[in-house]
Amino acid sequence: MECSACQNKGRCKVCRGEVSSFVSASGGGRRYEVFPGITLTYYEVHDRQDCRLGKAASQKVLEIHHCLEGRMEREFGKGFFYLTPGDLALNRGELREGTLFFPLGHYRGITVEIDLLHTPECLECFLEDVNVFPEHLFEKFCGGGQTFVLRAKPALEHIFSELYGVAPAIQKGYFKVKMLELMLFLSCLDPSQDLTPGRCCTRAQVLLARQVGSYLTQHMDSKIPIDTLAKKFQTSPTALKTSFKGVYGISVYAYIRAQKMQSAARDLCRTNASVLEIAGRYGYDNASKFAKAFKDTMGVSPSDYRSKSGQTPPAVALPEWPSPCSDGQDALRTASEAAF
Repeated sequence: MECSACQNKGRCKVCRGEVSSFVSASGGGRRYEVFPGITLTYYEVHDRQDCRLGKAASQKVLEIHHCLEGRMEREFGKGFFYLTPGDLALNRGELREGTLFFPLGHYRGITVEIDLLHTPECLECFLEDVNVFPEHLFEKFCGGGQTFVLRAKPALEHIFSELYGVAPAIQKGYFKVKMLELMLFLSCLDPSQDLTPGRCCTRAQVLLARQVGSYLTQHMDSKIPIDTLAKKFQTSPTALKTSFKGVYGISVYAYIRAQKMQSAARDLCRTNASVLEIAGRYGYDNASKFAKAFKDTMGVSPSDYRSKSGQTPPAVALPEWPSPCSDGQDALRTASEAAF
């Protein structure tokens, strides 16, 4: 199909009938080239809180991020904002060099990259009446270097939820349909709905929260009152709690409990230690109390969790994401969703 809107036919491979195939990518995800200049990547991060980013492949890239599970930190002006389950964020790819931080040590999501130097000027090249200009989307949401964040809407959830479970046999065609649907949705979206300012933390708040989080992780076998933490880090209990929840999305006590149960779950998956022995590692001298805390967090008892996991670490198979030994992602997702 010829596209009258395209001024540069050399960039429009689909106009000439060419089809792009998907390619693999390392680094905890799989990357598919959906259209020329438009890629879709499934990301999955476990047991780590940071990820170094390289430079964008092009000088003009629009990145669209959707968070399914966990929590992602992105720099925003003089502070930082946080992408939580159900959120959508758009930013300029050429500004992305640096480090991504995942406060909960777990993240699953999708990133769509639109390289404006290699994608057609108008998406009507791909399907008649999809009169969307990627350049206009770029200027609309990120023209001034800003980042745009939108909390989930039913239409948005519909677009992305289906991408997380698409059958391999129809992936290539399905990805094309969903990308065009996403572009149409964004073309009608009002930029005034941006939630970025309300999700920001200052650098001082982020530094304090990270220091507290690191300290708590190193002392999981201890019970540390908020007042003690506040004195150690020379701040007030209120400032500590506010900063911590702003970064991690959950309270200090919820974080301690979640981290303990996450670590205990890994021990159940990967070792032959008894439940009582594992309970003792995380400050529980009573197996029944540990079992209750574990079930409240993970949804199943320690013995059932071990039985379902088969004592092996979870295998990564994208985009069909694994369970049951998935390090408690459902519990963390629930905690994160209640953060704001």
